[in-house]
Amino acid sequence: MSDQKEKLKQLKTSSMDRRLSLAKASLLAGTRWAASSASHFFSSEEDKELNRKKALKEQAEYLVSEIGKLKGSIVKIGQMMALYGEHFLPEEVTQALNTLNNQTVALDWPVIQQQLHMQLGGKLNELTIDPEPLGTASLAQVHRATRKSDGQELVLKVQYPGVADAIDSDMNLFRNMLKLTRIVPQTREFDQWFEEVREMMHREVDYALEADTTRRFAARLTDDPRYIVPEIIDQYCAPQVLCMTFERGVPINSPVMLSLPQQRRNQLGEASLEIAIREIFEWGEMQTDPNFGNYLVRLGDGDTQPDQIVLLDFGAIRQFDPQLLQVARNLIIAGYDHDSQAMVNAMTGYTFFDAMPHSIKPDMAKVFLLATEAFSSLENNPELPAGVMDEQHRYDWKKSQLHSRVMQRASKSMASRYFSIPPKEFMFISRKFIGAYTFMTVIEAKTNVRAMIQPFIGVTS
Repeated sequence: MSDQKEKLKQLKTSSMDRRLSLAKASLLAGTRWAASSASHFFSSEEDKELNRKKALKEQAEYLVSEIGKLKGSIVKIGQMMALYGEHFLPEEVTQALNTLNNQTVALDWPVIQQQLHMQLGGKLNELTIDPEPLGTASLAQVHRATRKSDGQELVLKVQYPGVADAIDSDMNLFRNMLKLTRIVPQTREFDQWFEEVREMMHREVDYALEADTTRRFAARLTDDPRYIVPEIIDQYCAPQVLCMTFERGVPINSPVMLSLPQQRRNQLGEASLEIAIREIFEWGEMQTDPNFGNYLVRLGDGDTQPDQIVLLDFGAIRQFDPQLLQVARNLIIAGYDHDSQAMVNAMTGYTFFDAMPHSIKPDMAKVFLLATEAFSSLENNPELPAGVMDEQHRYDWKKSQLHSRVMQRASKSMASRYFSIPPKEFMFISRKFIGAYTFMTVIEAKTNVRAMIQPFIGVTS
């Protein structure tokens, strides 16, 4: 692509510049909306609905194209809204926001170099840094570096200047834009999710917090050869620079992954889901951004050296209270036993479930039983589709099409309206499991997750 070599000379984080840009975009979109509504005043109700959706799609795409020009935290806000907004934003808006990807134009090296000088001072002379970024995102870009004294390979995550200070004003801009264009119903649930996104944004730019979390996860996994967590190098960390060891690996969706023998792919699949299980059953906190960019695989030799999952990003971490964790554990155990009554009984002790009419719970239990199908067995689950699980309890993730089946069941379910605005915490947990399920589907793993989960639920095989 021709624009890959393009670089931005500066990042506009001035709230006045951004306010003017978005006000203009919102005004234009609002004018379009009014004109569209007026022109279809005498149309039939069916035509009005079709034209409403068309106009909504067009103005959402227009606004997203304007947001994309601004870069910085406003883009990250849009991405988070796309990830979690399906429960409170119109489908046309989330589809448009989903086009805001992380392939943002890099900042020019002199700007990054200046930021590094401000953050690290004379220590910068101890490093040789590649001016071409290893990766770019909406809030930062990553550069490879080598420590001159010993040749240690490092990566520097450099936060764009000014983005942390712009978060609150950008959040307010985003909200005003949505209000001005009238494309989002202003509800209490929307307000709660909006504040959640604000908190996540502030955590994303807190590099001291990310460094602490990275160390914590590294300590937990230090004796497990299946995982690699980069080591934080404090010497070159600063409020807006995070330094860690460079870890090699191939992306999850690399063609080389499918060339691995089935058994090796199975083991990688089990390891990817085991992290989510341990987060719920042991650690009480979760890395809640399961996108593929946060994982690499370091290939072993298939003999003495195992394949390893490299865990890369600990910026999106969420702690859970003991009450919620117990509910989540009980739901998983009910799925393991494939027991619909136990699943209904597990739906208690948390506000979301306690406020739900009891008559709804059996229907919702069916959705949860399907979502935990891979934990069940041929003996206790007569509803398992033919060929999805073998005699060794290995579950075929690609053949199962589990995610689409769960979505279909949820949408048909009487309980679907109770899924419309689920608790934020459940959203984070379900996202993590969907991420692990997708990991296993992409590498075409066949995993005995039933055996993997037994030590955590106190079952001896």
